Amino acid sequence: MSLTPPEFLKRPLAQPVAVFGAGLSGGAVLELLGRLGARAVLFDEKGGAGAVRDFLPVAREHALVVFSPGFAPGHPWLVAAQAAGATCLGELDFASLFWRGRIVAITGTNGKTTLTEFLTHALRSLGREAHAAGNIGQPFSRLVTETEGGRAELTAVCEVSSFQAETLQHFRADATLWTNFAEDHLERHDTMENYFAAKLNLAARTVPGAVFAGSSVVRFAEKAGFFLPPDAAVASEGHPADSRLSGTPFESYPQRENFLLAAAWWRREQLPPEALFAAARGFHLGPHRLARVGEHDGVVYWNDSKATNFHAVEGALANFRRPVLLIAGGKGKGGDLAGFVRRIAPRVKFALLLGETRAALAGACVIHGVAHALCASLSEAVGRAAAMAAPGDHVLLSPGFASFDMFRNYEDRGAQFEHLVNNMRTTVVFR
Repeated sequence: MSLTPPEFLKRPLAQPVAVFGAGLSGGAVLELLGRLGARAVLFDEKGGAGAVRDFLPVAREHALVVFSPGFAPGHPWLVAAQAAGATCLGELDFASLFWRGRIVAITGTNGKTTLTEFLTHALRSLGREAHAAGNIGQPFSRLVTETEGGRAELTAVCEVSSFQAETLQHFRADATLWTNFAEDHLERHDTMENYFAAKLNLAARTVPGAVFAGSSVVRFAEKAGFFLPPDAAVASEGHPADSRLSGTPFESYPQRENFLLAAAWWRREQLPPEALFAAARGFHLGPHRLARVGEHDGVVYWNDSKATNFHAVEGALANFRRPVLLIAGGKGKGGDLAGFVRRIAPRVKFALLLGETRAALAGACVIHGVAHALCASLSEAVGRAAAMAAPGDHVLLSPGFASFDMFRNYEDRGAQFEHLVNNMRTTVVFR
C-alpha cells in the first residue's frame, strides 16, 4: 500500500516543506517526505548536512513545517511559521498521520526506554509483529517509511517524551503506559505543573480506558488538581518480591515498576500472564543502566550514565546497602538541586562532581555535609574515586544531569567511563 496523506495536508505538501532540526528526527522526516514525493528544505541553526541556518527570512515560503522535539513551542521559528499561516507538526505527530497499525505509547520521567524495549520483546515472543520507535532512537517517521505505513496487525511501541507530547495534535494511541512522574526538564517546562500537563496531553489522545498510570503519576495529579480517569491508576509502588521475577531485571525496584505497568496493559489485552513472565526471564537491560562494569582491588564500578535526572539517581542509590562513591554532575535541567543533594546525602560516601553543575552541587554538598571534590574531567573523577575507595566500596557513575556539556550523549559518557575502568593499570575482574 502506498502512503497517502490526509486531505488537509495535500495542499501544504505541494509546496516545499520546512524541516526543523538536522538530527535523527529531521533526517527521518526527510526520508518520509521523499517517499511521499514532496520537496523539503532542512533548517538548523548550527548548519551542517546541507541545512539552512535561518528560517525567518523565508517563513512565508512554507505552508508546512515539521519540527524535531528540540524545538520548544515558543521557538522564534515556530512562532514565525504560525504567524505566516503554516501548519506546524512535531515529527511524531506528522508520522502518525500515515500509520495504519496500532500504537502503544510509553511515557514517564524514568523507565520509558526499558519499558518500550520490554513490551516490544514480549510481543515478539508471542509471535506478534512489534517495533520500538519514537524517543528510543528510531524515529517514528523512519518506521513509517520502512513499513509503508504499517498494517493493522503491526504494533508500534512508541517512547514519547514530554517534548514530543506537549505539541501533539493528531497522534492517537491505542494505549498509554505512564510509568512515573518526578522532577525533570524544568529548563524547558519551567514548572512541574507544565511538565505534567505536557505528558497529560498524550494521555488525552489515548483510547478511553487504556491509560495506565503509576502511583507517583496518580499522586501528583491529585496534589496538583489534574484529572486522570479513575481506571488509569496502577498501584506500582511497594510490591513485595515476586519469585517469578527472580533473576530478571524486574526483580527489584525501580525496574519492578516497569513490569507492573506492562502487566496491567497485558491483562487488558487478555494475553497469557505466564508469557509476560517468560519474556521477563529472557529480557536484558540496555547498556548504561546500572550496569556492573568490573571490579578493581575489591572495588566495584557501576555505569548508570542513562540516569539524567534526580529520580533516576535516587533509584540507583537505593540498590546499594552502603554509601557509595558517586560520580555526578553535567548539564543543568532545572529543579531543586539542594533538595536532591539533601535526599541522597545518607547514601553517598563521597561525591566526585563534574560538568557545568559541579559548583552548584558542591555548594549543596557543603550545606548537607557530603564530602566531595570538584573534577575537571571524567578521567580525574574515576582516578580520584579509585585512589580513595576501599575494598567493598562501590563507585557509581549516576550523573543526574544531561551529558551535552562534556559528551556527545549519555552513551558516550558511559562508554568513556567503561573505557577508563577497563584500562586501569592492574587487572580488572569481570563477572
